[in-house]
Amino acid sequence: MKTKFLFLPLFLLLFSCEVEGDLTRDPIPVVIDQPNSVVNYQGVFSPTSGINGSGIVKIYLENNQYKLALENYSISSGPDLKVYLSKSNTPTDFVNLGNLNASTVYSIPQSVDLKDYKYVLIHCQQYNHLFAVAELIKN
Repeated sequence: MKTKFLFLPLFLLLFSCEVEGDLTRDPIPVVIDQPNSVVNYQGVFSPTSGINGSGIVKIYLENNQYKLALENYSISSGPDLKVYLSKSNTPTDFVNLGNLNASTVYSIPQSVDLKDYKYVLIHCQQYNHLFAVAELIKN
């Protein structure tokens, strides 16, 4: 009888992570209207130790909405990679923009003051490992 009770908590633990929440949901696809957009910030990604990666991040202003786009981006594969807009070059105070997808443009919430967020991070949320950092420079 005891063995049945041991499997129930293990079963619940294994399947409790399948539901997507705010931190694991894919971003809703967004398009940038290039002729009507202005690049306000940009940066170049630097990979962390043991990671291969490169690319550019640009933040556009379009119709009073900021959007973040990755350009010519590649990185070592990893599980549960997220795009963070961060106040520092470490994932301590950040806004999670969604799952990493090189062909995706991310909408930045209206409540975010970009003057406070100086970095874009690629971070493995599952294992708490930083993959790449880009410092944003205002144009």
